[in-house]
Amino acid sequence: MIQRILGLTAYFLRNLYSSLSGAFHLLLAVFFALLFFKDAKPDADYYIIMVTVYGALAGFLLTLTITTRANRAENANWIVRLPSRVEYLVAVFLAALSITILLQLLVAGLGLRGGINDDLTFARVGEMPPIWLSVNILIIVLALHASDLVTKGWSRVWIFGVLLLLLFGQSGSDNIANWISGRFNQLSFRLGQEGMSNLADPLRQAGNWLALQGGPSLKGALGLIFWPFRAIVDGVTVSFDRTEALAPAFLLLYATILFLLAADFFATKDLHLIE
Repeated sequence: MIQRILGLTAYFLRNLYSSLSGAFHLLLAVFFALLFFKDAKPDADYYIIMVTVYGALAGFLLTLTITTRANRAENANWIVRLPSRVEYLVAVFLAALSITILLQLLVAGLGLRGGINDDLTFARVGEMPPIWLSVNILIIVLALHASDLVTKGWSRVWIFGVLLLLLFGQSGSDNIANWISGRFNQLSFRLGQEGMSNLADPLRQAGNWLALQGGPSLKGALGLIFWPFRAIVDGVTVSFDRTEALAPAFLLLYATILFLLAADFFATKDLHLIE
């Protein structure tokens, strides 16, 4: 199984290297480094964050590029002969991750072409691999869900729709809590008129609680989901404490769950390969 996956990974990488798309991504990496690392010696915080941002951007675009090529009809023989479609998806993932890391290292090297700042210590260098890897892996898995290769029915809409709702819910938690509170109070009033006080009273109490404490509670609950991202930014700009050091592990947990979901979609969908 490992040999099949590695063989497919090499095939996808070779396919990308020998195309104009590969040259485009290489030029994009050089352009990014020249644009965002103009200073001779960038600050360590800025350096780590910008290389992380590039890795996320490159990982998403490269995954879409590789999945588009993997979804071609010329690869049908590969898919049919494999004992499991999941092996094919793992190879796509590894190809995207490999080239993303290589280009990210290129950007990291070009970012230091003017020299190394004094605040870029060995301790700060040790923070980079877990941050870069965890963010890259999560973004690549999200890109798999955005691709036609993995999408099953409306799965792409549901997954990214839920993410948008979570982001919106965190920023507008007070408005959402007040809206739900108003609906609860209206329903409680109607039930009270119908003589159903046993249902009306709990709904009224719930509505009052949402009006007073629902916003902060909802914001806190949704904030837990996005805590790893804030923890990484805070850790880079200030310093990592013991709790924030676990943020990359949480991102890998998210990526694992999403990859298992992507594998299930890909293994059970009706493939529609493009010519």
